[in-house]
Amino acid sequence: MAKKLTRYILFALVLGIVAGWATNAAIDDGTPGSAEQLKQIAEYLSIVTALFLRLIKMIIAPLVFSTLVAGIAHMGDIAALGRVGFRSLVWFIGASLVSLTLGLVLVNLLHPGVGLNLPLPPTTAASGVETAAFSLKDFVSHLVPASIFEAMASNEILPIVIFSIFFGVALTAVGKAGEPIVKGVESLVKVMLQVTDYVMRFAPFAVFTAVASAIAEKGPEILFTFGKFVGSFYLGLAILWTLLIAACFVIVGPRTKHLVRYIRDPIVLAFSTASSEAAYPRTLEALDRFGVPPRIASFVLPLGYSFNLDGSMMYMTFATIFIAQAYGIDLSLGQEITMLLVLMVTSKGMAGVPRASLVVIAATMAMFNIPEAGLLLILAVDHFLDMGRSATNVVGNAVASSVVAQWEGVLDAEKAPDIEPPHAPSHVAHEGKVHDHF
Repeated sequence: MAKKLTRYILFALVLGIVAGWATNAAIDDGTPGSAEQLKQIAEYLSIVTALFLRLIKMIIAPLVFSTLVAGIAHMGDIAALGRVGFRSLVWFIGASLVSLTLGLVLVNLLHPGVGLNLPLPPTTAASGVETAAFSLKDFVSHLVPASIFEAMASNEILPIVIFSIFFGVALTAVGKAGEPIVKGVESLVKVMLQVTDYVMRFAPFAVFTAVASAIAEKGPEILFTFGKFVGSFYLGLAILWTLLIAACFVIVGPRTKHLVRYIRDPIVLAFSTASSEAAYPRTLEALDRFGVPPRIASFVLPLGYSFNLDGSMMYMTFATIFIAQAYGIDLSLGQEITMLLVLMVTSKGMAGVPRASLVVIAATMAMFNIPEAGLLLILAVDHFLDMGRSATNVVGNAVASSVVAQWEGVLDAEKAPDIEPPHAPSHVAHEGKVHDHF
């Protein structure tokens, strides 16, 4: 099913591009009426995509909760939990710094915004993106859910992770009294992965409508207009992928090439839907297939969705400096380094915020006297950029999970390549041996 699904998604991606292009060419005659008609068509097409993403969001909270609690319950040693968390954060911080720095270096080397010479807009002009300054108080308060049901209802992954850690540690502490709940949670894992299998069957339809609606409304011209910016950014993503995979190869070894093969499905899904969340269940299965113990993957992946969005990190420095270049604003090296550090901190405080990358950029631009209205320059192509960001986030978190498992010395043998991934993490099937020890 996994190989067939990947082929179906790729076919839907190509078909969506062709259908969207043909629709745009047939209707767009340059009049306001045709533009409105294309917008309506795009809205109707996007209904399928929206439904699919809602299905994904429907399963994210129980999937994160059940896999994480089951994983912690089988750790046995609470000290191991702290060690895994510390090693995960070390990797996240390092990867974020590399991503931000790479974006900063490339945008200064390639100068995608130089030559546009746009006039500075009025100081009152706004981008339409709601901004918020970084608040340590709000960030820390956001970590702990006031209600786990509220956190699950709003799909706030980080608060769900915090509650799941408390719950899993408590289950471990009560010993035999908690065994029935552990078995119940393990059963919930099986059920949620089966539900995931059902949901993923709709992925090709969602991919088709997502791509077709974007191309139909914007037209292929938008990619040519911002060709240098889009091309430069995707070149940066290619370099970032190379660095991440090379780092994984150094730490994990030659097996890394199999990891790349296993995560093709979630990468294509994230790219096509421009949503990292859509790829979460498949990434979890791919890591289990690669040999990452479920207790490691189910802990590192949710944290990574809040703290390790490598594609989004690179985009923040790249897009911010691009806007400055477009307006002819020169920033000193000191200002750019300061910007990097500010983005490093503020991005961690925006976990769970819709369109977080744009929100963080908008909040940071004012600090360096860059017009906020400059965001309108990149909003037109943000969907196509978000596709690359989302796919890169999948790669970054898959690599992070594999590296942490290797550091812990618990990276298992791979499942046979031709065998479908199981409908439940391997700790459900075999609770002893390596999986219960660090």
